[in-house]
Amino acid sequence: MRSMFSLDETASLIGSGKFLALAADEAILRQLPAGNWIGGTIPYFVGDQGGMQSRALVHVTELAGPDSGARIVGYTAASLPGIAGDAPENGYSVLIIPALSPLHLEFAANAAEYDEIFMKPLVGWISGVHLDDLGKVSPKVANGLTGQVTEDLAMAVHVPIPAGQLGVVRILNLFRQGGGDVFTFPKDGFTVSDCLVNGQPANFASYVQEHGLDTTRPLVADYNGAQINVSFQAVDGDKGEVSFYAPVFSGFEYQHAAQVGDYVQEFDALVSASHVRAPFACNCILNYLFGKLEGRRTGDFTGPVTFGEIGYQLLNQTLVYLEIVETKVG
Repeated sequence: MRSMFSLDETASLIGSGKFLALAADEAILRQLPAGNWIGGTIPYFVGDQGGMQSRALVHVTELAGPDSGARIVGYTAASLPGIAGDAPENGYSVLIIPALSPLHLEFAANAAEYDEIFMKPLVGWISGVHLDDLGKVSPKVANGLTGQVTEDLAMAVHVPIPAGQLGVVRILNLFRQGGGDVFTFPKDGFTVSDCLVNGQPANFASYVQEHGLDTTRPLVADYNGAQINVSFQAVDGDKGEVSFYAPVFSGFEYQHAAQVGDYVQEFDALVSASHVRAPFACNCILNYLFGKLEGRRTGDFTGPVTFGEIGYQLLNQTLVYLEIVETKVG
């Protein structure tokens, strides 16, 4: 099924009135007409022809028809905790959050505590930028109803589905805690310097360099029973800083992820075991890079390549998808 479209083709799809989730370069999102869509900035995708980069094309996920009863809602950091209350009783929600924003930190830190957050299916992604533009351009989201493109809101589409169907969130994750040294950090954030290694003070950048830590593998913590990855973005030995694609939090113990063998083969095997046509999927920028996905398919999954994935809460270095399953009624 086709998923990549030109600007003009996307505008035509918007004109149909369907509810859409779009991923594209910021310049493209700003040119699209108003309609029932939300969007996020990113120039990396896994499309119907495989992984690719493009500043001209749009990845389109069709979510619902114009008369489906779907709703588009924007959220601030203060209102985001109420997202489950806005979701349909039977359906799912797709959420896009701008990377490295207060909204990103709020969701990462607190989503697991939101009221009824695990009662209604929630998927989505963290918008990003071309890796050459890191630190120069801020990731953004778009409200298709108004044309607003901003780093100050998160945008969601709440999609009802018929009785007899159920939305199920699936998460494909290569990584688990590795059982080595334990790292704790004195404060929350996307960038760290000081840490404790097995209770002893250290500089984390120095530790990474001195121990030759493989940064293709994330840190992993047990967040209330869930194994959550925190993926490396960069290690700056001169500044003594390590930056991540998701924040670390004080009060949690992190370990370097266990070895997974050949990244490309292991990721292919993980995806190949899931043969599902998903109405929504997204994949991590690091799986794209380390799994060598450019020009290659990931089973039947297409979607944006992200700076973070949402499967009820914030995830890193995973593939998240939504499955609609049939249930018995009555």
